[in-house]
Amino acid sequence: MSEYRGCELPEDLYYDLDYVWVRPEADGTYTLGITDAAQTMAGRVQYIFFKKPGTHRASGKPVARLESGKWAGGIPAPFDGEILRINDQVAAKPGLVNVSPYGDAWLVVMRPDDPAKAMVRLHTGATAIEALHKWIDRYDVQCMRCQD
Repeated sequence: MSEYRGCELPEDLYYDLDYVWVRPEADGTYTLGITDAAQTMAGRVQYIFFKKPGTHRASGKPVARLESGKWAGGIPAPFDGEILRINDQVAAKPGLVNVSPYGDAWLVVMRPDDPAKAMVRLHTGATAIEALHKWIDRYDVQCMRCQD
């Protein structure tokens, strides 16, 4: 795992180079969450509102909405697809996003409409890590984690 300015950046994930990370699963689904840098910028997450499982989302449309004391915003779908599952742990305890953004605090599992196009706008490896460093610098983020 790479780290930059205190932000954890797993090299094995895919990124939209803004807020979202994506992990392809063996069954053809994709798990989505928000990056360490995004959770830091948001501040302590107090509320999360998920779109319901079975909901179709177009690329760029929110799968969930997070609210903290200083920020509120949607978490965009990285591709067209259906939400299959939401993370009930995060629904019950939104602050988990600030504790474990790559682990227990994944947000949704989606199935893409077109698996061949699902990863077109996503980046991984050294290219993604370099772009995320620039994002972190642009917003002057110094990551920190809240305690559970």
